[in-house]
Amino acid sequence: QEKGGIYMDYDISNQQLHKELERLQQRITALEKDADIRKAYVKLLLKEKELLAITLRSIGDGVITTDTQGLVVMMNPVAETLTGWNIAEAQNKPLREVFHIISEKTGKEVENPVQKVLDTGLIRGLANSTLLISQEGNSRVIADSAAPIIDTITGQILGVVLVFRDVTHERKLELEVARAEKLESVGILAGGIAHDFNNVLTSIAGNIWLAKLASKDQKSLEVEDLLAEAESQTFRAKELTHQLLTFSKGGAPIKKISSLQELVRETAIFALHGSNVRCVFALPEDLWVVNIDTNQISQVINNLIINADQAMPEGGIITITAENVLANSVVRQDEPMLLKTVDYVKVSIQDGGIGISQEALTKIFEPYFTTKSSGSGLGLATSFSIISKHKGFLGVTSELGKGATFFLYLPALSGEVVAPLEKEVGKKLVSMYGGKVLIVDDQNDILVLLKRVLGLVGYEVITALDGAVGIELYREALESANPFQAVILDLTIPGGMGGKETIQHLLAIDPQVKAIVTSGYSNDPILSNFEAYGFKGALSKPFKFLELREKLDAMLA
Repeated sequence: QEKGGIYMDYDISNQQLHKELERLQQRITALEKDADIRKAYVKLLLKEKELLAITLRSIGDGVITTDTQGLVVMMNPVAETLTGWNIAEAQNKPLREVFHIISEKTGKEVENPVQKVLDTGLIRGLANSTLLISQEGNSRVIADSAAPIIDTITGQILGVVLVFRDVTHERKLELEVARAEKLESVGILAGGIAHDFNNVLTSIAGNIWLAKLASKDQKSLEVEDLLAEAESQTFRAKELTHQLLTFSKGGAPIKKISSLQELVRETAIFALHGSNVRCVFALPEDLWVVNIDTNQISQVINNLIINADQAMPEGGIITITAENVLANSVVRQDEPMLLKTVDYVKVSIQDGGIGISQEALTKIFEPYFTTKSSGSGLGLATSFSIISKHKGFLGVTSELGKGATFFLYLPALSGEVVAPLEKEVGKKLVSMYGGKVLIVDDQNDILVLLKRVLGLVGYEVITALDGAVGIELYREALESANPFQAVILDLTIPGGMGGKETIQHLLAIDPQVKAIVTSGYSNDPILSNFEAYGFKGALSKPFKFLELREKLDAMLA
């Protein structure tokens, strides 16, 4: 090497060269390790990114992340579905444009939760009544929360993650529960009103009956006819209270063997009072009888007639037909709900109204479903429930613009007929048996009335206002060798011992006690299954007093 014109000689030994090569190799090895570490980090980051993507795809909630400007960075498939935007369209767009939310109550735009998080650095949630409007215009009730994405080293906010879910179904369930609770309260009120009203009707009907007897003795046929009509309307009011009770509690049917011809005819005519719609009947004389709760089936017919009437606001004709349907009849092959070995009576109610859409047909018997602006959606649901409790089937066929036909099947007592009703004026009033009767009721006017009525037909009556008093009276009479031949117990005595508890005490005293249960709650299950509770008979208030006498006579026979 030449330096300043001077030549210098260097002697580099093999040992020094070897050391330099070693140092160079070490640096190369260190660089290779750094490269491997970097590759491992990159691989790990890619794996974490893939895991994050899988996690986001798997989450059932919608997830959207934004940067500090509120622009969309990422969104998962659920968020794409709920907003109607895909990530390619939404990326770098303002969140407000993609995540469009309004108040369910006011319809006004709701403040952006992401902006709140960016301003405060705190987790934020939406109000309970927030609607998400998708790109297609669909609305969903949502619940959400937004949280800041924070750099753990610097503490700076890097963006916001928004998590939200569709709670439309849950909101509907909440509304249904609230509605059911409200209806339960109304039902309790309706039940109480009906109970008290039936007690009043019992007193009215009894006094009318006594007045009829008095007018008959005076040969005043006109007064007797007027009182008979008043008595008839009293029992029409009883049917109305029974409908209230069926609505409030959905009571078990209190069945008796009945013919449908007159029931269907009278109910339909009554339902159409004041309407511009009329009925045409095709009810054969040889129609089989059925074992039904006449009040509940009347309610079903009434509901179906009212629906048909409302479907023809300009007037028209409702055609009501009935037929006997044998177990092997081809008429019923399209009704899989019917039992194959049972004969039925089929009643069809056809209108010429606007018809029902196919979509509505699938929901028509669901509670609260209605196509009317003022409807409650309970009429057909209640009717379906009643027919089901009678082991029958209620169905409908319809096309838009071609009217609708509702049809019901009730199990028939094929080959049996109902004996013609005997008029009261032709019945023997005096009991064949007589005897001593204990009556327990919390209504003093009913006790006075029953004492008078049963006294007229030959019974000696002792009364009590409470079950506990009645038990002592029964015990004393039994011990005095002058026992009661029968007991009539009111089921409900507010603040006292009612019939259900009283009969258990009486059975303990005298296992042979003969008791009839009465109630203003005409749909109470005890009335339809009285024997299971130890009673020999049951009457729902108001009742006909000859019917009471007949039950007493039958029980004492």
